[in-house]
Amino acid sequence: MIIKTFYKESKELWRDGRVRITFAIVVLLLGIAVWISARQYQNINEQHQIAQKAEREVWDNQGEKNPHSAAHYGTYAFKPKYPLSLVDQGVDKYVGSSIFLEAHKRNEAQFSAAADQTGLSRFGDLTPDFILLFIIPLLIILLGYNTFTKEREMGTLTLLKSQGITPWKWALGKWTALFLPVLLITALLFLITGLVLSNLKDFGVFNWQSLFSLFLVYIGYYIIFINIVLFISLKATKSGIALVLSLSVWILACLAAPKAASNIAEAKHPYPTRQEFAANVLKDKQNGLDGHNPWSKESKLLEQEVLAEYGVDSIHKLPFNFDAYRMQKGEEHEAEIYFKHYNYLKDQYSKQSDLYQSLALVSPYLPTRFLSMAIARTDYTAHWDFSDAAEDYRIATQKFLNANFAENSSYGEWGYRADADFWKKLPDFSYTPPKLNAILSSNASNLWILGAWMAVSFALFLITTKTV
Repeated sequence: MIIKTFYKESKELWRDGRVRITFAIVVLLLGIAVWISARQYQNINEQHQIAQKAEREVWDNQGEKNPHSAAHYGTYAFKPKYPLSLVDQGVDKYVGSSIFLEAHKRNEAQFSAAADQTGLSRFGDLTPDFILLFIIPLLIILLGYNTFTKEREMGTLTLLKSQGITPWKWALGKWTALFLPVLLITALLFLITGLVLSNLKDFGVFNWQSLFSLFLVYIGYYIIFINIVLFISLKATKSGIALVLSLSVWILACLAAPKAASNIAEAKHPYPTRQEFAANVLKDKQNGLDGHNPWSKESKLLEQEVLAEYGVDSIHKLPFNFDAYRMQKGEEHEAEIYFKHYNYLKDQYSKQSDLYQSLALVSPYLPTRFLSMAIARTDYTAHWDFSDAAEDYRIATQKFLNANFAENSSYGEWGYRADADFWKKLPDFSYTPPKLNAILSSNASNLWILGAWMAVSFALFLITTKTV
C-alpha cells in the first residue's frame, strides 16, 4: 500500500506542469544563489588575505619608533569568512569584518557589507539560506496542500474506503511522495556546496561533518512543514481552504513569529545605546588609573607601591622605565573596564537568546535559524568569540610594546626608539572558531525543540489519519 501510493502520488505530481515549472525555478534559484555566494566567499577571502598581508607588512616596516607610538598607531584583526557562510550568511553582513586594535581602547568591528549597500538591499539577498528557510517551505505547501482534499473533491476517498485501505499506510505513502523531491533538491544543494567548498581556499575550517549536520537540520525543518501541511489537508474540507490555512501557517511561522520574538527580546532585555555605552566606559575610566597622567591620585598610589616593592626612594632608581610601567598598568585597568561593559552586552545577548529559545516553541523556524547560523559560524556567538580573541591579542600587543619600552629605557626617556626589526617579533593574530561538538552542545536546547516539533507534528499527522 505504501509503495503503490508513493508511485501514484509521484506520477501525479510530475504530470502537473505547474509543479515541474515551480521545481525547475527553485532549482535554478538555488543554483544562482550558490554561484553568487561562492563568488562572494572567494572574493572576500582573497581580500582578507591581501589586507592581512598588507597590514602586517605595514606593521613590520615602521622603522625605528617609540613602542608606545606604535601602540597608538595600531593594527587590524581581520575576521575570516567561514566556508559554511556560503549556505547561511547569518549576521556577517551586519557586524563588520575587521577590528582596529589600538592603545587604551577596545573598538568594535567595522566595514560591514550592509553599510556599503544601496536601499535596494532592504528587499533581501538571493542567498541559499533565504531559499532554504522561506522558499522550500512554500514549495512544500504548493506540492502538498491538496494531497488529501483532492481525494474528497474527486470522490475517490469513498472508493478507497470501500476497498479496505489501511489509512496510515495510505497516508504514509503520500507523505513519502512529498518528502522525496524535497529531500533530493536539498541534498543536491548541499552536495554542490560541499564540492564547491572542497575546491576553494577555506582557511582550514571546512569539513563535511559540519555540512552534513546543517543538512540534517534543514531536513528536520522540512519534515515538520510536511507534517503540518498534510495535517491541514487531512482536516480541511476543500483544497482552497487547505491552501489558505497552509499559507497562514507559513506567514506566522516564518515571518510573524521571528519578528515578534525579536521585538519581545529587545524590549525585555535592551542593549544600551552607543552613547550610553561610551559614557559608562568613560565614567569608569575617569575613576581609575590613567597611564598618561602621572599626577593623578591613582598614579601616585601606584608609584608608592612600586617604590616600596623595590626598596628605593625614587622612581629614577627603578630598574625599568616607570612611565612605561604605569602605562601598562593603565592598559590593564582599561582592559578590565572594557571587559566589564562588554560582558554586560554579552549577558544581555544571552538573555535575549534564552528568551528567543523559549519562544522557539511557537515556530520551527526559530530553532532551525539558530542552529543554521551556529553551525555555519555566522551567529552573534561566533562574532563575540572572534571579538574576544581580537581583544586578547590587543592586550597582549600592548603588553609586548610597553614591556620593551620599560626594559630598554629610563624614566623620562620618551625619546627612546625600538629597533626597526623589533616589530617582526610580534606574533601574527590567529583565530580558531569553536569546534562542531562545542557548537552542538551549546545549542542542545534548539536541537531538543526541533526534535520535539518533529515528533509532535508526526504524531499529530498519524493520529489524524485514523479519522479519514
